[in-house]
Amino acid sequence: MMKKLIGFIVVLGIIANLAACGSSDVAATTKENGRVVVTFWHSMSGEPEKTLNKIVDEYNHSQNKVLVKAEFQGDYTESLPKYQSVGGTDKAPTIVQVQEIGTKAMINSGFIEPVQKFIDRDKYDTSQLEKNILNYYTVDHKLYSMPFNSSTPVLYYNEDALKKAGVQINPKDVTFEQIEEDAKKITQSSNGKMKGFALQPYGWLFEELMANQGSLLVNKHNGHSGTPTKAVFNNQAGENILKWAHNMINDKTFVDYGTGTTAADDMTAGFLAGKVGMFLQSSASIRDVVNNAKFKVGVAYLPHPENIKRNGVAIGGASLWLSKGKSSEEQKAAWDFMKYLASPHVQAEWHVGTGYFAINSQAYKDPIVKSAYQKIPQLQVSVQQLQSTISSPVTQGALMQSLPEERTAVETAMESVYNGEDISKALDKAVKTTNSAIEKANQANGMK
Repeated sequence: MMKKLIGFIVVLGIIANLAACGSSDVAATTKENGRVVVTFWHSMSGEPEKTLNKIVDEYNHSQNKVLVKAEFQGDYTESLPKYQSVGGTDKAPTIVQVQEIGTKAMINSGFIEPVQKFIDRDKYDTSQLEKNILNYYTVDHKLYSMPFNSSTPVLYYNEDALKKAGVQINPKDVTFEQIEEDAKKITQSSNGKMKGFALQPYGWLFEELMANQGSLLVNKHNGHSGTPTKAVFNNQAGENILKWAHNMINDKTFVDYGTGTTAADDMTAGFLAGKVGMFLQSSASIRDVVNNAKFKVGVAYLPHPENIKRNGVAIGGASLWLSKGKSSEEQKAAWDFMKYLASPHVQAEWHVGTGYFAINSQAYKDPIVKSAYQKIPQLQVSVQQLQSTISSPVTQGALMQSLPEERTAVETAMESVYNGEDISKALDKAVKTTNSAIEKANQANGMK
């Protein structure tokens, strides 16, 4: 009997140990001076990194239970592969910042714990967070990651150059056709020294211009009613964008800054140097552009064709993901930090210090935001554009694992059109390449 009892106890111990292997409590909690250590991988650099480090320091000094260690891991294209190589192991960070197009890949990875779990547990009020930002990261009524740095594209323009050319823009309603005409006037009034417009061959900008026309990028309602099986951007809306750029190329009022890693910086530098009068880029650059310009900078909503109603924009940027497999104590600490980051005053600091949106709508009532708007009123434009966006699967953005491949294909198409290729052929090639990537991803995830 004693041997049987000992054997039974041993079996129970084995079962308990096996059960523990599936629990987050099996992971060890790293502590320093009694504080739970939360490792935070991010991709912020320049001014955003300075602001982020300041916020992390403020959090660490605000309490003595959690110690957040922020670690830069390169840009989004570098940090995501790093995370995927260590996800599910003890080398994974507690929190990782991932670009919005990595959403589906993160969900499919099995390496993350949806933040909805902690929202439900704490009865955390998400109504204070911007709806149009939450929509992107909510899948099947579940919020998978906590929004953090969000931006949308805006039109930047040299107000002094436009005034000299006799041009005036309504910041809340700009059309493709108006920009074409204004680009001619800017180029002519400067005797060709300043070109009128620049549109970087960048997949994100193409996606946003599609959304503003109310046009889907992929089927299945942009992936919000099921896994996409094909791209649909070789349509009239896609052609409108490339024909718009092509017209200005023919008019010699357009500048192409290419698709390299420095293309966006080169375009901004060209604008600041007075070589181009208008361009599209992320609203996250507003503060830097305004502060570094030797002329008055205007900021306007994303343009649309005059015969198509403006729908609005989908958010860009990144969100924060919580790793599965960490101890419940470490996850709880990470969630506490996420809530801190989403609080009104911290979001006010983030918005003012970087130009990214405040994900908490209450942040815009903070005195530091009101003060910043008096100094840099252009910061308000992107917020107003987002808040006036019509919520739909189009403006929620495409949800699929193959978005990185789609962006590369679109950039190739845009650049080829800039160099003279037929618009329809270029778009068809991009769709074919995207469809191939979608098919491979779906097969890898067990779909026929």
